[in-house]
Amino acid sequence: MSFANRLTRHPIAFEPDRGAEVPDRFASQPPTIRALLEGTAGCSPYLKGLIQQEAAWLEAALCGEAEPVFDGLLDEVRALPAEGLKSGLRQAKRRAAVWIALADLGGVWPLEKVTAALTDFADLCVDVTLRRLVAAEIARGKIPGATEADVESAAGMVALAMGKQGAHELNYSSDIDLIMLFDQDRYDEADFHDARARFIRITRQMSSILSEQTGEGYVFRTDLRLRPDASVTPVCMSMEAAERYYESLGRTWERAAHIKARPCAGDIEAGWAYLDRLRPFVWRKHLDFAAIQDAHDMRLRIRSHKGLHGPLALEGHDMKLGQGGIREIEFFTQTRQLIAGGRDPELRVRATVDGLMQLARKGWIPAEVARTLAADYRAHREVEHRLQMVNDAQTHKLPGSAEGIARIACFTGQADAGSWRADLTERLDRVKALTEGFFAPDKPGADMPDLPEGTGEIVERWQGYPALRSARAAEIFNRLKPDLLTRLTKAPRPMEAFTAFDGFLAGLPAGVQILSLFEANPQLIDLLIDITTVSDELAQYLSRNAGVLDAVIGGAFFSDWPGRSALREDAAGRLEKVGDYEGRLDTLRRWFREWHFRIGVHHLRGLIDAVEAGSQYCDLAEAVLSALYPAVVAHFADKHGAPPGKGAVVLGMGSLGAGLLTAKSDLDLIVIYDADGVENSDGRRPLAARAYYARLTQALVTALTAPMAEGKLYEVDMRLRPSGNQGPVATSAEAFRNYQREEAWTWEHLALTRARPVAGSATLAGEVEAFRRELLCEKADPVRVTTGIVDMRARLAAAKPAKNAWDGKQGPGRGQDIELIASGAALIANSPATRVGNQLRAGIRAGWLQKAEAETLIRAYDLSRQVQGAAKLISDKPLDPHTLGEAGLAFLLRGADVSSADDLDAVLATSRAAAAEAIGRVLARGQEVSDEA
Repeated sequence: MSFANRLTRHPIAFEPDRGAEVPDRFASQPPTIRALLEGTAGCSPYLKGLIQQEAAWLEAALCGEAEPVFDGLLDEVRALPAEGLKSGLRQAKRRAAVWIALADLGGVWPLEKVTAALTDFADLCVDVTLRRLVAAEIARGKIPGATEADVESAAGMVALAMGKQGAHELNYSSDIDLIMLFDQDRYDEADFHDARARFIRITRQMSSILSEQTGEGYVFRTDLRLRPDASVTPVCMSMEAAERYYESLGRTWERAAHIKARPCAGDIEAGWAYLDRLRPFVWRKHLDFAAIQDAHDMRLRIRSHKGLHGPLALEGHDMKLGQGGIREIEFFTQTRQLIAGGRDPELRVRATVDGLMQLARKGWIPAEVARTLAADYRAHREVEHRLQMVNDAQTHKLPGSAEGIARIACFTGQADAGSWRADLTERLDRVKALTEGFFAPDKPGADMPDLPEGTGEIVERWQGYPALRSARAAEIFNRLKPDLLTRLTKAPRPMEAFTAFDGFLAGLPAGVQILSLFEANPQLIDLLIDITTVSDELAQYLSRNAGVLDAVIGGAFFSDWPGRSALREDAAGRLEKVGDYEGRLDTLRRWFREWHFRIGVHHLRGLIDAVEAGSQYCDLAEAVLSALYPAVVAHFADKHGAPPGKGAVVLGMGSLGAGLLTAKSDLDLIVIYDADGVENSDGRRPLAARAYYARLTQALVTALTAPMAEGKLYEVDMRLRPSGNQGPVATSAEAFRNYQREEAWTWEHLALTRARPVAGSATLAGEVEAFRRELLCEKADPVRVTTGIVDMRARLAAAKPAKNAWDGKQGPGRGQDIELIASGAALIANSPATRVGNQLRAGIRAGWLQKAEAETLIRAYDLSRQVQGAAKLISDKPLDPHTLGEAGLAFLLRGADVSSADDLDAVLATSRAAAAEAIGRVLARGQEVSDEA
C-alpha cells in the first residue's frame, strides 16, 4: 500500500503562512500528502527546511511505499565508502529524519515502528563508521596482528547501545549512548597496549564523524559517558576491565542501564558473550527489593538537580524527568524487572512496553495498570517527538508559554489547545499516581507501639546483630520498625512472636535484601511470625535461606498443587536452560527449596493437612530424581560413555515408595542396572559395566547429598539393597532377581511391596516392576509372611524402641508397626499397591484382615501421619507437646483435631491401643494357621 493510502492523520499548521509555502512544490501529490506537508511545515521550522532541502528526493519517495523507501536509505548507508562517510551519512540522516517524521505525523507507522526505524538507522551509522575506520587502521598496519579478514568483526571492537538505543526506543532527536569495548583475548599481552591505543583513536574518530556539526548538519550526538568510571577510564576499554569494575563497584543505576544494553556495531558475537558474562551483575538470583529504594533515591537526586520539584504546571514541564513523565514509567518497569528478572528470564526484555506486558503476564503488576501505563507511555513519547521535531532540539520540556503549548497541540493534530492540555494533565497525574506509590510507599508513622512486658530487652539487642550492622540495613530497618513492632505486638502470643523473630534476626547474616523485601511486602512479616513461632529450627532455616521468601510473592504461591507431571516438566525445563553441571545442581537445589518451603507454608497455614503434605513432598522428591538422574548420567557419560546395555532404574523404597514423605524424610533408594551383555562403556575413559553403574550410583548420591552454595537436596539411605551395606551400591538385574528368589529374607520381600520406579530407564523400570509383581505372587505364603512379621517386630522392639510416649513411628500400634502389617497384607494378597491404605484394603480382599481391623489400622495410621507430619515440620527432635511453644502446639493440635495436649495424649493412646490389639489378633490367627500346618 502506498504511503498516501496509509495516512490516517496530519498536523494542523500552527503558522498557516509558513505551511502554505510547501504544498506548491508538491502539486502533483494527492491532497492528503499536501495536507500532511502543509501541517508539518506550519508547525516545525526544522522539518520545513528538510522538506525544501530534500524536495526532489522526497517527491519521488512519496510515490512509493514507506518501508522500501526506508530500506533503500539503509542500503545507501551500507554502500558508503570511507572517504564519503561524513557527507553521505549527513545526507542519509536528513532523508531518514524527514521520512520517519512524516510516517510518524501521518500515522503511517505506530510509535514502536518509528522508534525502531530511528534505532536501526543509528545502529547502521555506528556500525558502518566503525568498520570503515577499523579497515583503514588495518590497511595501515596499525592494529597488531589484524588482517583484512578481521574487518568483518571490527578486529574485536564492539559498540554497546545503551538506554533507548539498546531498547530500540530512540526518540526523534536523541543522543546515542554507547559503551565502546574490545575483546582483549584476541591480542597477545605484548600487543595489548598498542591495540587499546588504536581502538581509543578509532572511538574518538567515530564520535567526531557522527557528532560534528558541519554545514550539512550532524548524524548523531554521541555520548560515551555510561562506560565504567567515565571520569578516569579511556573511551574504549577492554571487556575484562569493564567486567572487573561491575563485579566490584557496579551500582544499581548501572544494573538498570544494562537491562537495555545490546551490541549494535562491530563484533556483535563478542558483545553478546560479554553481556552474558555480565548477567549475574545485572540479574540477581533473589528478589531484589533493595533496588526500589535505590531507584527512588536516584529519581529524587535527578529531580533535585534539575529543579523539578513543586506542583505540576504544563508550561516548562519536563516530559521525561518531571512528575508523571516518561522516566517514571521506565523506572517503574526497570525496577520491577531488576527485582524479579534474576529468577525469571522472561522478564529480561529491553523495550518498556514489552516489559510492562511481561510483568503483567507474570503477575507482578495488575494487567490494567500495565495497559494504562503502556498507553500513557506511547502518548508521552509522541508528545516528546513533537517537541523535538519543532527545531530538532534534544529537549523534553514543554514550551514555557501557552502559545508554545498550543503549537504542540496543533502538531499532534488537535486545534483545541484547552482540551489537549486537560488530556495531558490528566495523563501526567495518572502516571504519577500509579508509579509514585511504588517508588515511595507510605512510610510507617514515627510512633512506636507500647511494647509488651519483657520484650524491650529483646528489641534493644537487635541493633547489634550482623543483619543490621551496615548503615543501609539500619536505615531500612528503622523505616520498617514501627510497622514490624506493631505486627509483633498484635500477634496472638506477643512474647513468643518477639522471641521467635529475635531468633530469626540473630541468624540472618545480612539484612538489606530481606528487610527491603519486608518493607515492600509487609504481609510477609505476618507469615514470618506464623512460621517462626511454630519452630525455632524453621526460623533458623529461613534466616540462612531468606531467598525462599521470594517464592511467596512470585505470583502463584498459594495456588493449587500442580501435580507430579507438571513438577517434573518444570524441573527438567529449569535444568535444560543451564549449561554447566554444577549450575544445574545449584539450580535444582534452589528450585527444590522453594517448592519444599511452599509445601511447609501451606501445611502450616492449614491449606493442606499432613497427609496431603506428605503426598506433595513425595511428588517433589520424584520430580527432583526424574530431573536430576538424566543430568547425572549426561555428566558421567561425557567422560565414561553412555550407560552400557539397557541402563539403570532407580527404585524408591520405604516412605518414598509408599508416596508419603515428611518435611525431614531421607530417600530410601535402590539402583538396578542391566548391561545386557555389554562388558564395557565406550567413552574416553571406559569402565567395566559393574564399575560404571557403581560409580554412576555414587555420582547420583553425591548429587543429592552434597552441600553446595544452595544447600543439599536429600540424605540418601541405600541399606534396603540386596545384602544391605555389604552389597554393591548398584545391583545387576540378574543378581537382583536371583537374590530375591534364593537368598532374601522375608522382611526384604516385605520391603519390596513398597518399591516403585522413580527415575531411569523406562524399559528397565517396566521389567523390574513385572518381576516385583511376579515375586510377590511367588512369595505370597501367609504362614511364612506372618512368621517373618513376628520376627521383624521383635527385632525392631529390641533395636528401636519408642523414644517416648509421643513417638509416632516406633512402638506397638504406631506408624512402623502398621506399615509392617500393610506390607504383609500386600505380599499375602499379591497386590501391587504401594500405599499403606491400599495395601490394608488388599488384605481384606485376601481374607487375611477383617474389615474392622483394617479400618482401625487405617484410622490409627492417618492420625499417626497427621501428628508425625506436623512434628517433623516443627522439629527433628523427639516430640513432646508439653515443651512446644503455644503456636507450635496449636499447629500440632489442629492437625489431630483436638483442643489440648492432654486430649491428644488420650486420643493417641486409644488409637494405638486399638491398632496394637488389631495387629495382635491378625498375627495370632496367622500363628494358629502355622501351628496347624
